[in-house]
Amino acid sequence: MVNQFQSLKLSLINAGYSNLDKNWNFDNVLSPFTRLFLITKGNASVYHNSQKFNLKPGFLYLVPSFTYSSYKCNLYHEQFYASFFEELGKGLSIYNFTNFQYEVKASELDTILFERLLDINQNRMLLNNAPEHYDNYKTLAEFEQKNQELSASAFTETQGILKILFSRFSNDETSSKNKTSKSFFNAVLYYIVEHLNAPITVKDLAAFSHLSVDHFSRKFTKHFGMRPSKYIQSKRIERSILLITTTHYPLKKIATLIGFEDYNYFTRVFKQQIGVTPSAYKKGRQLIG
Repeated sequence: MVNQFQSLKLSLINAGYSNLDKNWNFDNVLSPFTRLFLITKGNASVYHNSQKFNLKPGFLYLVPSFTYSSYKCNLYHEQFYASFFEELGKGLSIYNFTNFQYEVKASELDTILFERLLDINQNRMLLNNAPEHYDNYKTLAEFEQKNQELSASAFTETQGILKILFSRFSNDETSSKNKTSKSFFNAVLYYIVEHLNAPITVKDLAAFSHLSVDHFSRKFTKHFGMRPSKYIQSKRIERSILLITTTHYPLKKIATLIGFEDYNYFTRVFKQQIGVTPSAYKKGRQLIG
């Protein structure tokens, strides 16, 4: 696992410090990037992964990418925040390979690190905290340009700070049996992501794993809680959301890039998983206030 972590890349999108009030109320937010908060004053709450987190001063909070979340503030709170893309190797997500806590006690160093992150990444704050104002192509397309404008030392330091803060949430203590299982599925996940733009069948995955189709399907479903075909669809839709929010590609091209030759089928699967059609999702993410 350590070797895989060597390829971890965190790309900063936004960072800042906000004083927030009862207008910080948003439901069913789904973004292709990770959010990280350090609460300094007041109280609020975040709901994701079937859990409600009461945001308390002196604690760090993590909201993983591609996770439905809701936010609520009844009165007032203040927070450091950072949002970033995370990638492990060739388009993989670190959330597939290790476990994370979502709430941890912050240290004095964490506050210093956030202050330093803001100091070397000025003008990266959100001008509007509503998701429809920053979860869109225009905003997300600017982040890479700003990262490229950083000096070599500032870019390296930014990466280091993000990785230190992100590491606070890692919870990868597993038994030897689970480690063996994770190693097996790591290879399968790499195979899936490398072939996401082509037809992938359960038979292909079983052959790659040197197992019968039935044995592989049972093993995969037990580990991930869903059938292999369902998992592949979910990864394709995640990739489509990333492309919708960070590129100007037409939706039909995006469908082809993620392995859907039939655009109508892509639309149906997308709506089943996200609740709206790809065109409606794209339109909503292009709203700029």
